[in-house]
Amino acid sequence: MNEIEITKEPVELYKILKFEAMVASGGEAKLVIAEGLVTVNGVTETRKRKKIVAGDVISFAGERYAVKLAK
Repeated sequence: MNEIEITKEPVELYKILKFEAMVASGGEAKLVIAEGLVTVNGVTETRKRKKIVAGDVISFAGERYAVKLAK
C-alpha cells in the first residue's frame, strides 16, 4: 500500500488526486470521482470535496493509498 502524507487536515479528495499526480488535472480528478472510480475506506465516493483525514484509505486505478499526517 502506498502512503500519502498530508500537512493539514482535512484535505478535499480531488486535491489529493491532483497533487499526488494520480490524475493530470483538477478537472480530471473531479471527473473520475463523479464517475464513481474512487473509493474512500472501501466505499465508492462521488463527492469531489469529501474531506479526507489521516487514517483514511483511498483506492483508485487498482492502487491503495493510506493517508497519514506529517509530523
